[in-house]
Amino acid sequence: MTEKIPLFLLPGLLCDETLWHRQVEGLRDIAAPLVADLTKDDSLAGMARRVLAQAPERFALAGLSMGGYVAQEIMREARERVVKLALLDTSARADTPEQTARRRGLLELSQKGEFKGVTPRLFPTWVHPARSEDAALLEIVAGMAKHVGKDAFLRQQTAIMGRPDGREDLRRIGIPTLVLCGRQDAATPLPLHEEIAGLVPGAKLEVIEDCGHLSTLEKPVSVTAALRQWLLA
Repeated sequence: MTEKIPLFLLPGLLCDETLWHRQVEGLRDIAAPLVADLTKDDSLAGMARRVLAQAPERFALAGLSMGGYVAQEIMREARERVVKLALLDTSARADTPEQTARRRGLLELSQKGEFKGVTPRLFPTWVHPARSEDAALLEIVAGMAKHVGKDAFLRQQTAIMGRPDGREDLRRIGIPTLVLCGRQDAATPLPLHEEIAGLVPGAKLEVIEDCGHLSTLEKPVSVTAALRQWLLA
């Protein structure tokens, strides 16, 4: 029997293992998936070191949004340990001043005791416009945010605001790489993924139709199929 490939899955901001639930279930037959905890550190380097300390010597790596930032940091620190890379609904660029200002606004909201108000503000930018009133999906996202909590949210936003521009680092990636994006991703739009795919040698770009930023939740079947193909290639 062929040994299953270890697969580390990295969640996004305010997300936990629920973000990857359908992929974990759908890929168990070919991989050994594990969802990392990215709630304990306030820097990408700290998050990356924690994942590397838990990971085996060689593993496949997939990250969505903030998880994609951490995946890129892992590639900078220990790319010889990663055998396959998937970057979902993410960016290789640093925050713009406008993005940083929005993050600081959400941090201030949380610090004033209004953490519950963060998710409703973020949700419309995280999903396809047709799902902005999807109560069931909002409940899932709000549940993840509640589980992650305010303190971890503050740490995660600090880490995200401090991330570097990693575009030149992408040119040094020499492993099978999938770049995946929801067509209607408003948080990290398609051109950012076209840029990543153009910089990573041999990368494959997969666009998921009728889908926003939270692709693993919005289109789980399509995303799992893309990840399966990537793992088996």
